[in-house]
Amino acid sequence: MNHRILSGFLIILSLLISCKSKPKEQVTAEKPVIMVEVVVAGSEDVSSNLEVNGSVLANEMVELRPEVSGRLVYLNLPDGANIKEGTLLARVNDADLQAQMEQQKAQFELATKTLKRLSDLLKVNGVNQADYDAALSQVNTIQANMKVINAQIDKTVIRAPFSGELGIRVVSPGAYVTPQTLLGSLHQIDKVKIDFTVPETYSSIVKKGIMVKIQTDGFAENLDATITAIEPQINTASRNIKVRAMLTKGVIHPGAFVKVYLAQTRKGIMVPSNAIIPDALSNQVVVVRKNKAVFTNVETGLRNANLVEITEGLNPGDSIIVSGMLFVRPNASIKVKRVRSIQEKN
Repeated sequence: MNHRILSGFLIILSLLISCKSKPKEQVTAEKPVIMVEVVVAGSEDVSSNLEVNGSVLANEMVELRPEVSGRLVYLNLPDGANIKEGTLLARVNDADLQAQMEQQKAQFELATKTLKRLSDLLKVNGVNQADYDAALSQVNTIQANMKVINAQIDKTVIRAPFSGELGIRVVSPGAYVTPQTLLGSLHQIDKVKIDFTVPETYSSIVKKGIMVKIQTDGFAENLDATITAIEPQINTASRNIKVRAMLTKGVIHPGAFVKVYLAQTRKGIMVPSNAIIPDALSNQVVVVRKNKAVFTNVETGLRNANLVEITEGLNPGDSIIVSGMLFVRPNASIKVKRVRSIQEKN
């Protein structure tokens, strides 16, 4: 009887020991090393090509309108003519102003003589100071009135503010005009400007002084233009930057639609697009450091069909995982089974 009890006790004890030893063996088992493929970050030629739409503007353009209302007594707006700066283009009837000027001139002449006579008398105490001061004030008042009338006469005259080409005349001599009446237009088209916008992502390739190519239906070959101005503030609605370029050769009619091509090559770090892990706050890549997986935040720049530029977060020589990322966790043990080239596709 005692023998049977001892045998049963030994069997139960062995079962308990075996049950406790199995979880311990599972815990102490080492995690498997993950096999991955990587690319080595290096300084590559980053080529950026951008095509945007542009509009052509005259270097200078003005709509010709009178400053005052009246009847046109002179009109010199030959359609499409080239004129010089300062050329008299139109005159509004100023007969009443000219009459007022003649009246003021006569009064000024009389007031000047009176002032001269009182000045001589004042030297010999033949007149009091108050009378002389009143005469002097009268002369100054008339001079001020003449300046006002001259300013009004100047407003009846329209002169060319710059040299250029006239547009189509829309009024005739003798017409009654107001400041809202359009007489014609003047354009300086020996030089033209091209305005266009680029996404803020391409702000690094837009700089003053660089050349861009302009394509228009009027020319078989592309024309050259130089960027002359960049709007300092990015448009908050479209996130675009407004840019202005000056055509260096050739003539394009203002208002024309053109294509603008920007191209630039520089050095930068490029990685395959499948190496980027999108995140809510930033993009990440997985870098192998000391055989461990390190998740690194990066800033991206230009993109093409297969590659993405990394502007911040990586250094030349870093190994970036491009295959096997689904099984990688932070600080996981990594073994590199192959190093790919940058241009190699999956």
